[in-house]
Amino acid sequence: MKLINIADADKNQKEIEFSVDKATFDAAVDKVYKKNAAKLNIPGFRRGHAPKSIIEKMYGKGFFYEDAINEILPDAYSDALKESGLDVVSRPEIDVKTIDDNGVVITAKVYVKPDIELGEYKGLTAVRENVTVTDEAVEAEINRVRERNARETEVDDRAVQNGDEVVFDFDGYTDGKQFDGGKAENYNLTIGSGAFIPGFEEQIVGHAIGENFDVNVKFPDDYHAAELAGKDATFKCVVHTIKVKELPALDDEFVKDVSEFNTLDEYRADIKAKLQSDADKAEDAKVDSELTDKLIEGIKGDIPEAMYESELDAMVRDYETRLRYQGMDLETFMKYTGQTIDTMKAQFRPQAEKQVKTRLALEKIAKLENFEASDEEIDGEYKKIAEAYNIDIEKVKETIDKDAIAADLVVGKAAQLLRDSAVLTEKKEDAPAKKPAAKRTSAKKKAESTESDETKSEEEKVSSADAE
Repeated sequence: MKLINIADADKNQKEIEFSVDKATFDAAVDKVYKKNAAKLNIPGFRRGHAPKSIIEKMYGKGFFYEDAINEILPDAYSDALKESGLDVVSRPEIDVKTIDDNGVVITAKVYVKPDIELGEYKGLTAVRENVTVTDEAVEAEINRVRERNARETEVDDRAVQNGDEVVFDFDGYTDGKQFDGGKAENYNLTIGSGAFIPGFEEQIVGHAIGENFDVNVKFPDDYHAAELAGKDATFKCVVHTIKVKELPALDDEFVKDVSEFNTLDEYRADIKAKLQSDADKAEDAKVDSELTDKLIEGIKGDIPEAMYESELDAMVRDYETRLRYQGMDLETFMKYTGQTIDTMKAQFRPQAEKQVKTRLALEKIAKLENFEASDEEIDGEYKKIAEAYNIDIEKVKETIDKDAIAADLVVGKAAQLLRDSAVLTEKKEDAPAKKPAAKRTSAKKKAESTESDETKSEEEKVSSADAE
């Protein structure tokens, strides 16, 4: 490979021109010929035994050229990119300029990382609430633990009440016809959880085991299934089982069962400390977000659309991975929620733009402040990653480039400078008690929990890394 030229193509876009010598290209042509000859049926020759010259005479001299270029391109482009020294942020647009007796000349149009300008980044202001955890919040958390450890017992001498867990069948109809997804048998539902559409659960209350009854509801106008949105529906139902929860007594024995503590007072103190720690971390994250918003407001410069698209693609891939961990694939999720890749990207777009701008701004700060990562810091980061994933440190080094580790470290230093130099105004506020989460159907739980997970912003990633 020989680098010929680097030229401006557009804003933050460069055209890299490079060549591959004839000997290397001919070798690639021969390799492709040997790989594909067996697939060609040439009259007068056994399959796979027709000479290359005969094939080229029949189909043209350039018959193998496209595959040969694909064969040499990855290494040639990689070498050209390395020699160019450009910080590329997009996939290349490849064009073959010439193929002749001197070899091949190729051009690659790429977007490069922009050199942005920053406004003030030291002394930015933010409001930090000084949250104090209340006794009510502590008791609410303890009650959630009691709920998780509650014992269920069946009752058969009364009708359904609010808070009961029922096992029932339902069969839904709209316009007198059954609809997809509207039927289930032996379905578990906690009455009052809000898992079903408004008005459904309230109508189960008062019905006894074995009783057949109708539930009449109207689907919300914004219901995710467009064919059901705004429609009246009737569900034919029958309750099979009624269960009630018996909470464990709140005493020292309960504490011993659910924790490493021996007394209720010790347990309460530990819960309060953990809630306070969580509240403080949440406030730190809010401050980081506010500082970051002010930082990126001062950015001047054109940011290539390719950087946003790359970030959006990464966010979709991350989302898909988290869905798989929950036992759901992306296609099923989109069908369930009525979404598409485009609508998902539209939702992610503000966060993607913020993350790209944040990274660029923090990298600029690191450059202005001449931050560097020492070998000791890089080795320490490798060690943390190895310990976190319980793998050999040498494997980590093989997987993650040293320069990438160093880049993240200096960005982390820039983020810390942003925090350390910030001027904070404190606001005192009590931490509210958390409300118990409503139960959801398994599919809805998977979908909603994933949908509510926001991808971490750049400053949050840095905070997480610092905490580890």
